[in-house]
Amino acid sequence: MSSYTDLLIKAINYDYPETIPVSIWVVPALWKKHPQQVKEIVSRYPQFFGNLAEEFNYDTHTPPSYHQGTHVDEWGCVWSNIQEGMESIVTGHPVKTREEINSLKIPENRNGSMPHGFMYLRLLDLRGFEEAMIDFAEEPPELQILIDKVLEYNLIQVEIAVKNNKQPIQILGDDLGMQNGLAIGKKKWVQYMKPCFTAIYKKIHDAGKYIYMHTDGCIWEILPDLKEAGADIINPQFRANGLDNLVKQCKGKIPIHLDLDRQLLPFANPSSIEEHIKECVQAMYLPEGGLGLYLEFGMDTNLDVMDAALAALEKYRHYKG
Repeated sequence: MSSYTDLLIKAINYDYPETIPVSIWVVPALWKKHPQQVKEIVSRYPQFFGNLAEEFNYDTHTPPSYHQGTHVDEWGCVWSNIQEGMESIVTGHPVKTREEINSLKIPENRNGSMPHGFMYLRLLDLRGFEEAMIDFAEEPPELQILIDKVLEYNLIQVEIAVKNNKQPIQILGDDLGMQNGLAIGKKKWVQYMKPCFTAIYKKIHDAGKYIYMHTDGCIWEILPDLKEAGADIINPQFRANGLDNLVKQCKGKIPIHLDLDRQLLPFANPSSIEEHIKECVQAMYLPEGGLGLYLEFGMDTNLDVMDAALAALEKYRHYKG
């Protein structure tokens, strides 16, 4: 039986994966809230979790930014976390004026780190959302200078990342959309951001690796642009993009690892979550591939719904039309 990675590569290449590749993440806050119950559920699905039920240790398996408190990243952005087990947010933006962009130095780190939000969100983290939006609206010279500095750093880091990565797939993440669209609009995204992702993706392809691009928000308009830039498989959200848009843009054309509806999970019941998974698979499935499924369980997930979702994923990953 093919491994998850093998199945994903077959899905990318439309090479008839035996089953739909499935990956799942349980947010640390849910483990902390219901440690024994989550462990019991996870133990029933080794096809998705392996030995995680026995191996899971909250302290060692929780990313540093998911711990309560504050930390400062290599760019000087201050991250704050008031909810243990959930992700931090940036509350301190170091580049407060356009003039400061000119004197900004790229970090000295050379560790291959390509964290979530490495390109577009990095601009927002450095400037703050409102100032960044004004920059994109007014298009001063400093906007391109800032973009170039962030890109310069990423091109250094990604070369190291692909050398350190022993897997055939390089995973990247940058949330490019909002709930209902692109904050900067498609035209300016193509003008300013697409060249950056194209350059970064080229480094990865030159190293002989596939590119898995996670991106939250409503980004269906630029899915073809991400593909053209070099993304081999994209991880778009169901709710923000809409299933009809994803079918129209992607089916048979752009491989996706579909992020199932996290906004449904807190309000779902076992039957509604199964129906959701069934609907997505039936709409997107092709025997040759192009589809994977991803589900993330947050701290407000009902455990009966979690169990039902996993059972439905086991059932529908074998779907053959």
